[in-house]
Amino acid sequence: MSTTTRKFTAVVAVTGLGLVTLAACGSSDSGDEGSGSKTVTLVSHDSFAYTKAVLKDFEKASGYKVKVLKDGDAGTAVNKAILTKDNPQGDVFFGVDNTLLSRALDNGLFQSYQAKGSDLILPQYRVDQDKHRVTPIDSGDICVNYDKAYFSKHKLAPPTSFDDLIKPEYKNLLVTENASTSSPGLGFLLGTAAKYGDDGWQDYWKKLKANGVKVVDGWEQAYNVEFSGSAGGKEAKGDRPLVVSYASSPPAEVIYADPKPKTAPTGVADGTCFRQVEYAGLLSNAKNTKGGKALIDFLITKKFQDDMPLNMFVYPVREVAEVPREFRKFGPQAENPETLEPAKIADNRDEWVKSWTSLVLK
Repeated sequence: MSTTTRKFTAVVAVTGLGLVTLAACGSSDSGDEGSGSKTVTLVSHDSFAYTKAVLKDFEKASGYKVKVLKDGDAGTAVNKAILTKDNPQGDVFFGVDNTLLSRALDNGLFQSYQAKGSDLILPQYRVDQDKHRVTPIDSGDICVNYDKAYFSKHKLAPPTSFDDLIKPEYKNLLVTENASTSSPGLGFLLGTAAKYGDDGWQDYWKKLKANGVKVVDGWEQAYNVEFSGSAGGKEAKGDRPLVVSYASSPPAEVIYADPKPKTAPTGVADGTCFRQVEYAGLLSNAKNTKGGKALIDFLITKKFQDDMPLNMFVYPVREVAEVPREFRKFGPQAENPETLEPAKIADNRDEWVKSWTSLVLK
């Protein structure tokens, strides 16, 4: 997913909060399971975030010092992990999502490990049940967001579906991310493939292009520079009142605002959503496999799952995990998001992206 961390000082959505290398007690030596190493290294994308006290509780209970390494957005991080799999940077990788999962599995990125407590993960998120190479951690919805003030000012109803986005009244209003370089951009492409099928998604994109869709490299530029409804970002607000982002972007606009508004200034076009699920896995050549297993177990504990919504702005996947009221109020999950089976994504993703690039960018 590229997922969905927000820090309101500059960024109010998925890629805002930088990572921290924790400095808890314990040796900083690296080593394998039998070497007595007390450092376990988590490799992730830039959006991994947490409450420090929660992770310190794990360190205290387990005796491990947790080191977190950021590696760019989700696609970049996954590709780098594959390239370095014989001598990995860490022990656990978090942040591969359902759009890229097959690439990681096909390249042997992870070893088998069935996490303790995995039986408490909601069934709809479970995958790879025969080999247990990844553990579901969170879910979120990639959706078109809209600037409420723009549509109110222009006395125009905001779009609610993919079909709406190609109507004349929304010409030159939408900005999206490059499907070949951005996780939300890819998710939006997959959403259209799920909606219109193999024979219809390209025709839809031809119409979307004719209707003035703008494509930029990544989420930060799309949301913080081009989108008129973002409260974050160092650049001046853009002139596009529609942006591909997340269903959890509106609550971030509320929670990090000072003063907090009573209602979110942005909304979600519920009929444009694609369900994203993120996973963690024990890297195939991890040096500290024992520590890595303990860390994955921790990521699906109720304590960590309860902590995720207001840090990474994602939904937990564990049964009975708590979702804060303001998160549920301003960022509810889509009722009927588009989805695709991992096998379908695996068989078609690269060709879809290639065709999309030729169709939309050239």
